[in-house]
Amino acid sequence: MNAHRTVALIVAAGNGSRSGAALPKQFVRVAGKAMIAHSHAAMTSHPRIDAVLVVAGRDQGDQLRSALGDVWTVAGGETRRESVRLGLEAIAAEGGADRVLVHDAARPFLPSEVIERVLDALDDAPGAVPVLPVADTLAMASGDLGNVVPRDGIARVQTPQAFAFDAILRAHRAWPADKEATDDAQILRAAGQRVATVAGDDRLNKLTYPADFAAAEALYGRQITRSAIGFDVHRLEAGEKLWLGGVLIPHDRGLSGHSDADVALHAVTDALLGTIAAGDIGTHFPPSDPQWRGADSARFLEHAASLVTDAGGMIDFIDLTLMCEAPKIGPYRDAMRDRIASMLRLDRSRISIKATTTERLGFTGRREGIAAQAIATVRIAQ
Repeated sequence: MNAHRTVALIVAAGNGSRSGAALPKQFVRVAGKAMIAHSHAAMTSHPRIDAVLVVAGRDQGDQLRSALGDVWTVAGGETRRESVRLGLEAIAAEGGADRVLVHDAARPFLPSEVIERVLDALDDAPGAVPVLPVADTLAMASGDLGNVVPRDGIARVQTPQAFAFDAILRAHRAWPADKEATDDAQILRAAGQRVATVAGDDRLNKLTYPADFAAAEALYGRQITRSAIGFDVHRLEAGEKLWLGGVLIPHDRGLSGHSDADVALHAVTDALLGTIAAGDIGTHFPPSDPQWRGADSARFLEHAASLVTDAGGMIDFIDLTLMCEAPKIGPYRDAMRDRIASMLRLDRSRISIKATTTERLGFTGRREGIAAQAIATVRIAQ
């Protein structure tokens, strides 16, 4: 990891005793997987987040690996504040960052637009938090509930909270060790720094009690599998660079067309858009718009992946077939798999790339162009 990056820190070191479950609530299955896996997937798939660190309990390593596999993690402390501090110090030890998002694993259903809003707000303030208005009547819980608390000026504060990394690290280091804080925005404010607010989201409700888990399961628990096909063709021309699957391949000709004409990424993009019935690549990035001339097709693929996540989906598998007489795909297959897996924040084992010829028939057989067909499989909440 290096500087000038955005790192997400997921706090998952608690025991969750109020959930009524036999294991820490961050590892309780909800909507088909461990609760922590939902927010981790949302963070790792977001194109503006470069790395994700999980702060887990010291004795929770096996549970964390079972839920997420091998991920970047650090042991937490006795309190949430201590856990966040240890996470920030771990990031600093790896070279630091420009921005950090601090998120509670107990808020599993994380919309990417909230991530966008808090990150955008850092342009004008060193901290930003998502908030929602309070709609219910608030009253003191003692006696006959006669002491109503005015709702004016009160908001529900959620996570992820975004910060300029150096500012929140200094604030945590300056915070008294014998004093606790309800969230990290409070710590930054105590250091004299401004915290902006952005619109939150009801999907970010915190899961604490058994009824919360039951409600989440009822709302998000039913998932179906969808598959969709993407197909694209570009012609080969002298003087063009040949980009395939995000890899620059030495060749006497390159592909000509929309953006950098990466026919492989275009096919995968259309396949992903098809799983959520979101049109095709031309719908989102019209070839008539000059801003996309020569653009990196990775932007298109990452955008499609974020739309799948926003729709409550998770990418399971990508199968891509390239059709051409030349160049030979085999020497570049693994590099393409790695590149696409990186764009989609997936393990390489979930990316398949095959190559075939058309037995010298048609335009690919005459070496006039390259065709690509992709199938994307996703799971999506219904």
